[in-house]
Amino acid sequence: MAAQPHSTSRTSLEGKMAQGALVRGTTEPGSEISLDGKPLRVNKAGQFAFGFERDATPEHQLAIRYPDGNTEELSLKVTAQDYRISRLTGISKKIMEPNPDDVARAKQDSQMVREARDTDSDLNAFAGKFIWPVTGRISGVYGSQRVYNGVAGNPHYGVDIARPTGTVVVAPADGVITLAVPDMFYSGGTMIIDHGLGVSSSFLHLSKLYVTPGTKVKQGQKVAEIGATGRVTGPHLDWRLNWYQMRLDPQTVVPAMSSVLPKKTQ
Repeated sequence: MAAQPHSTSRTSLEGKMAQGALVRGTTEPGSEISLDGKPLRVNKAGQFAFGFERDATPEHQLAIRYPDGNTEELSLKVTAQDYRISRLTGISKKIMEPNPDDVARAKQDSQMVREARDTDSDLNAFAGKFIWPVTGRISGVYGSQRVYNGVAGNPHYGVDIARPTGTVVVAPADGVITLAVPDMFYSGGTMIIDHGLGVSSSFLHLSKLYVTPGTKVKQGQKVAEIGATGRVTGPHLDWRLNWYQMRLDPQTVVPAMSSVLPKKTQ
């Protein structure tokens, strides 16, 4: 069976049709678009974005109504991902049942993060090319999950890049800082950059933050330093990509790490 087209003469889509992927699109300005019956925001330039969550179902429908009244529909077939699952036993009760005060603090942190990710600005940086905020060895991937004493933990929703504390982190795309907190309970130094239409980058476990909320940043601008703050076992950057509250895989918007690392010399 032939693959379903993901673009038409009037609307184009960019991105993988896969679980965890961010998809960017361009259509005629003034068009109305919905995904599975839910309206998507389209900016004045006709740009829009949407994502497929970690466990997205295989079939989705994109409906487009153009300013002239004509309509189109695209059937999107989403590829399932193979996630890394590891099982750990003998985990102490202290870890399995955290202190209530710590839980309360973590809930406050989560509310701050949620509010920042709800930002719905008119920025259009989301539609451009992204770069890696730092390069290095990938030590953790999106979608992986640990099962502790038979109880499934939350999946990992970012990509981890292992580098020493103090390594500089840059903005992967233009945007505005919507959150910059040096000491969240689980994520330590935490920063969120809004790229527009609900697309944002989050940086976790930072040792130093260079910018404050409201600051406009350009792609490649130095914004922070890697650390081992919060609940971690070593220094690394945990980079997360969101479409509003939907957690996506940052590796779906950047080239493979192997293609951007310098070649080893003999």
